[in-house]
Amino acid sequence: MTIEAGKKQGLIEEYRRGDKDTGSSEVQVALLTARIRQLTGHLQTHSKDYAARRGLLKMVGRRSSLLKFLNTTDRSRYLDVIQKLGIRS
Repeated sequence: MTIEAGKKQGLIEEYRRGDKDTGSSEVQVALLTARIRQLTGHLQTHSKDYAARRGLLKMVGRRSSLLKFLNTTDRSRYLDVIQKLGIRS
C-alpha cells in the first residue's frame, strides 16, 4: 500500500523548493498526506485492521510535528502548504 511512483514523483515536483529538493518539509508533508488519505480509504473498508490503524496514527503524528516545525520556522510556507493540501481548514 505505497504511493505509485508517478504520483509520488508528481507530488515531489509540485512541492519541492529547488531542482534537487526531495526532502524538504513541504515534500514530506505532501507525501504523508497522500499516504494518510490512502490509508483512510483502506480503513473504511477494513475497519478491524489495527496494524494499519496504528501506522495511520504514527503518520498523522509525524505530519503534525513537521507542520509544527514549518509553522515555527516559516509561517508563509506553512500557510501555503496547508492551503494547497486542503488540511487544517
